[in-house]
Amino acid sequence: MEKRMVINGAGIPAGASAPTGNRVRPVPAVPWILLLLLALAACSRSDPETALRGSVASLQAALEQRDAAAMQQHLAEDFIGNGGLDRDGARRLAAMYLLRHRDIGITTGPLEVEMAAEHATVRFTAMLRGGSGRALPDAAQVYDVETGWRLDDGDWKLASARWAPAL
Repeated sequence: MEKRMVINGAGIPAGASAPTGNRVRPVPAVPWILLLLLALAACSRSDPETALRGSVASLQAALEQRDAAAMQQHLAEDFIGNGGLDRDGARRLAAMYLLRHRDIGITTGPLEVEMAAEHATVRFTAMLRGGSGRALPDAAQVYDVETGWRLDDGDWKLASARWAPAL
């Protein structure tokens, strides 16, 4: 028994409904997926200011976690601070403060960032608190801080810092 298909004048098999409009071809998904992945990759890259802000936050976290060695990793080899303080002197100053106070807290105001090609300046107000674990800190001081940062092998390093009591 042979099956025959009857086709009407429009080229549509009998019993089938005719299309109601223009037929839309499905767009291959691969180009759209690639475009989406490229867009996500572009969004995930950190611009220099975002990376710099991350370095500032990482330095603050190292101090609050009482890790003077981790703090020193954020300092450039030629770091210079108040009164000629060098990189090793900054580590010793941090270690002394950490020995003096069991609890360390640093609260910074908004960061004012000025970017250049491979250098940046970050200004902010910081409140440094130290205590022995009681409810109130034993010591607290507010400072106006200006820091100079340099991009070194893809990482932002603190090259200079100046601070003065704000009050």
